[in-house]
Amino acid sequence: MSYQDDEEGVPFDGTTGSFPKDFGYGLFDGEHDMISSSGDQKPRILLMGLRRSGKSSIQKVVFHKMSPNETLFLESTNKIVKNDINNSSFVQFQIWDFPGQIDFFDSSFDYDMIFGGCGALIFVIDAQDDYIEALNKLNLTVTKAYKINPNLRLEVFIHKVDGLGDDFKMESQRDIHQRTTDDLNDSGFDQIHLSFHLTSIYDHSIFEAFSKVVQKLIPQLPALENLLNILNTNSAIEKSFLFDVVSKIYIATDSTPVDMQSYELCCDMIDVVIDVSSIYGIKEEQFPAVFDEQSSSLIKLNNGTVLYLREVNKFLALVCILREDNFDHKGIIDYNFLCFRNAIQQVFELRSRNSPTPMTNSVGTPVVNGNATVNDENST
Repeated sequence: MSYQDDEEGVPFDGTTGSFPKDFGYGLFDGEHDMISSSGDQKPRILLMGLRRSGKSSIQKVVFHKMSPNETLFLESTNKIVKNDINNSSFVQFQIWDFPGQIDFFDSSFDYDMIFGGCGALIFVIDAQDDYIEALNKLNLTVTKAYKINPNLRLEVFIHKVDGLGDDFKMESQRDIHQRTTDDLNDSGFDQIHLSFHLTSIYDHSIFEAFSKVVQKLIPQLPALENLLNILNTNSAIEKSFLFDVVSKIYIATDSTPVDMQSYELCCDMIDVVIDVSSIYGIKEEQFPAVFDEQSSSLIKLNNGTVLYLREVNKFLALVCILREDNFDHKGIIDYNFLCFRNAIQQVFELRSRNSPTPMTNSVGTPVVNGNATVNDENST
């Protein structure tokens, strides 16, 4: 077996004792820590799907840096696994991993509690298995969730595609998309929009898919994209990503299309920086401490491309891709980066104050070719 999900061998016996204590009727263990200082609960992401579809493996690989091969030894569980993701000012949410054998639509459960405060629902389908049953469960799940929370982001991960050929991947995605759309239309829910992603824990596709999900939960995303576009224009940068260092999720990128190979290079660069810093940097107990304001990296590829990483804050890194010829003006790029970092800090401050006041840049504005500014890194 190439995959081992953590729900195997844990049947539901139909009694309430099989569920977590106080399910649906109060705070879970540790949920007091999942409430922000303002008293608001962080947005939740629900991981749902049939047994052995790979839900727990996804969570462990993306957010706990577990090696994909180590997921083969995950222990079975029969309860909801909750994780509080609090890596930066933007990446703040909870992930609830639901065992596939539990019937969440039993009349004894509080549907409003499950779906009411959620930001996104991710339904995982095993692409290597017969997915007819999974599609039936998907239809039941999304229709029930939509009735309670029409603003819920609905995502479908067509998972374990690493063992499939490229043609079969696309054919499976088209088939699942068509069947799902037909089922929703037959149920009278043609207004429900689902996003589909081909994923695998053995490559970077799962990180890219989760990046797109998380971005939908960030209200400041247009401001971040605008800042990256301005930085690219004034620094001759071809592509830039704003990464969460811990999970390698990119919380924003510029408006140009994302090339999977470029994204993989940036992820590998972050791994190199963290690994080297862990050896030669300041020793701290907390993992992110190896990444600080002194962290930066420059990698020149043999095709004339430069990868440039700079620390934005304790948990965020800016990774840029540009031509080596355009890197001759490194001082201009560094100055524009300082303007960019200051603008990001102002976005943080505006979020913490929850103020609609437009952001202005107080440190400086981008320099182009050593001359005066032409654009302001303001965001609305």
